[in-house]
Amino acid sequence: MTDTSMTGTETRAPLPLSLALLPVATLFAGIAGGAAAFGFGGESLLLALLLAAAVAAIVARSRGHGWAEVQAAAGRLFADALPAILILLAIGALLGSWMFAGTIPLLVVLGIDLVSPQWMALTAFLATALMSVVSGTSWGSAGTIGVATMGAAEAMGLPLAPVAGAVVSGAYFGDKLSPISDMTNITAIGAGAELYAHIRHMMATSLPPALIALAAYALLVPGASLAGASPAGAIRAELVALFAPGWWAALPLLVALVGIGMRWPPAPVIVGSAVVALVVGVAVNGFPAAGAVHAFVGGFALDQVAPGFAASEQFAGLVERGGLNAMAPTLVFILAAFLLAAGMEVSGALDALLARLLAAVRGAFGLVAATMAAGATMVGITSHGGVTALVVGGLFRPSYAERDLAPENLSRALADSVTVTEPLMPWTVSALFMASTLGVATLAYAPWAVFCWLGPVFGLLMALRHRLTGKGLKPAADPAG
Repeated sequence: MTDTSMTGTETRAPLPLSLALLPVATLFAGIAGGAAAFGFGGESLLLALLLAAAVAAIVARSRGHGWAEVQAAAGRLFADALPAILILLAIGALLGSWMFAGTIPLLVVLGIDLVSPQWMALTAFLATALMSVVSGTSWGSAGTIGVATMGAAEAMGLPLAPVAGAVVSGAYFGDKLSPISDMTNITAIGAGAELYAHIRHMMATSLPPALIALAAYALLVPGASLAGASPAGAIRAELVALFAPGWWAALPLLVALVGIGMRWPPAPVIVGSAVVALVVGVAVNGFPAAGAVHAFVGGFALDQVAPGFAASEQFAGLVERGGLNAMAPTLVFILAAFLLAAGMEVSGALDALLARLLAAVRGAFGLVAATMAAGATMVGITSHGGVTALVVGGLFRPSYAERDLAPENLSRALADSVTVTEPLMPWTVSALFMASTLGVATLAYAPWAVFCWLGPVFGLLMALRHRLTGKGLKPAADPAG
């Protein structure tokens, strides 16, 4: 692994652990302090990120690295993440455009008619899981099927946090096990594992959490008790009155599903679906072209398409959303997160933390635990799952080989930490995307993202099983696994 504290031929002493931990400690102290003083929210989280980034830059300066190096490193991170950022912006445009076409209203009406409130969270998990397996993208699944289920849940008057957690769980379950997912392939490459052997080995730590999640969504999520007081009937009537949602409204969804299923670049596919939606809204719904532009850029607004429509407050809250501009605050968070990651990269703090974890390894259980800790720590700092899987995988591969453990154990540990934990950390790009897209704060949906937080638990349980029984981890000499 490259020592980022090296410049030219000059090699500096390793960064002391206390300095390496200082930006991380600042981040968590800032989050806790902001929550105590102002309540947990976007402003306190952004302030904590900026404070931690400033401390990381100061640590880098103490190592002889100036602001220009930190800025350049942040630029590289932003460039690496540009495809994901373009998807983020495209999803914002898609939400406003799909509302303009009546696509989301159509799906909400179908959800109200076909899905019992009691099973909405369960339906959200299954639908997004299937979409992610087929498409290989958790973001695309959450931004399409996930948004539709959130709209139906809101119309039914259901608690939104459980449904959002189910969307996130389903999206990452499918993404984790899909052979066409970027992260699934990268974790296999980083560990040196064969792709399908990697997927088979993940079943032991993926299926039990998924089954527990299904049980939780079926038994624990409130729904049936609220059906009597549900505003769904009134909202459905308003949706039908304004949009008259017919099957033409499904055309933008079909464009998105076909494009994502064909593995075309997601951002252009999403934008293409949004453009089709705007055409449908003008041609079929009779909405003005100016309203289409506003829906794409500023979000769907009733006063732009039907100024005289008598809408209830709940209806307006359901339909007035989306637009490119709605994602601008999320971009600010992403920049702050990348500044923090850049400062820690340039100062050598990331190298120091990972090396310390590896040095503490004792036995196979400790190796898996250290791998997962390293993966979660690095993705939490960098918000870049692909780079994390490649770096941590390369760092830990020799240790797995020395213990005669198959590379699938390493790839599974990476998936059980890197892939599924990022959407649970409020400051990461994935969590910011999910919170912005679904309209539910990360800390609100996280307890209900059952699959995501059970993934690391079952990863450690498999390692513990190996310690106690000799099973749970795949030996390097066992070709069948």
